[in-house]
Amino acid sequence: MKKWSIALTGLLLAATLASCGSQKVVATTNGGNITEPAYYSSLKETPSGQQVLQQMILSKVLEKQYGDKVSQTAVNQLFNQTKAQYGSSFNRVLSQGGITQSSYKSDIRFRLLFKEAVKANIKITDAQLKKQFKHYEPKVTVAHILVANKATAQKTIAQLSDTKPANREKAFTQLAKRYSTDSVTKNKGGKLAQFDSTDTTLDSAFKQAAFKLKTDDYTTVPVKTQYGYHVILMLNNPGKGTVKDHKAALTAQIVNQEVNNSEVTHEVIAKVLKKGDVSIKDSQLKQVLSDYMSSSSSNASSK
Repeated sequence: MKKWSIALTGLLLAATLASCGSQKVVATTNGGNITEPAYYSSLKETPSGQQVLQQMILSKVLEKQYGDKVSQTAVNQLFNQTKAQYGSSFNRVLSQGGITQSSYKSDIRFRLLFKEAVKANIKITDAQLKKQFKHYEPKVTVAHILVANKATAQKTIAQLSDTKPANREKAFTQLAKRYSTDSVTKNKGGKLAQFDSTDTTLDSAFKQAAFKLKTDDYTTVPVKTQYGYHVILMLNNPGKGTVKDHKAALTAQIVNQEVNNSEVTHEVIAKVLKKGDVSIKDSQLKQVLSDYMSSSSSNASSK
């Protein structure tokens, strides 16, 4: 997908060139003017200019074929998650990348549309679901206390073990406030956002220890990570269940993996473009989709 993940600000640039038949001046110099047709002619000869056209075409056909499957609510949800992750630096990060909030939302929509295209054009077998299930853990909710050394972690565990199960969460909240060095969670009882086996933000040792806990259980041995030593309390673990229980989640995980599979995405793009009945009118750009259109023809003739 890297080929298709260019900044969507480029699409806005290309859109302004749509009326290339005019002689509108883009820039003036004492050596002469630069017109839209001249700029367009120069741009289309560059790899980046051709890539912009590729993405504009793919965006159009994806919207036509899968637009009704991607809601603005879904786009906003992902946008807000990223915004919350970066906090006050969000706008600065966008600005550094030459991206506006609007173009970033367009990029999110494009990625969701493409994910729907992949989902619609691959066949997920029972064998794949079973294989994915082997390493699958459903979303759990935990609280943790992070300390700098093992002795403090052991002291915290000892104090926790002296409390009755009914009072465990309350005691954990007090201990987190007293001992935890995690400034983000210590005043929230140490509670972390839900996570499952696909999470890439937490240390693997932390996740492995957490997934072994049942609801209301806690780690009786300090869990060492690159950040220090953790004491983990399981607030909610629904249990692994069966493949059938988590078929939707397993399917989504497999689709996410296939989105990053270059062979799969190439084939999906070829199918989407063929269905989109794409025709390049500019003779100099006739070959801009040749890699995909030839793949589509080959696939069709082999069936």
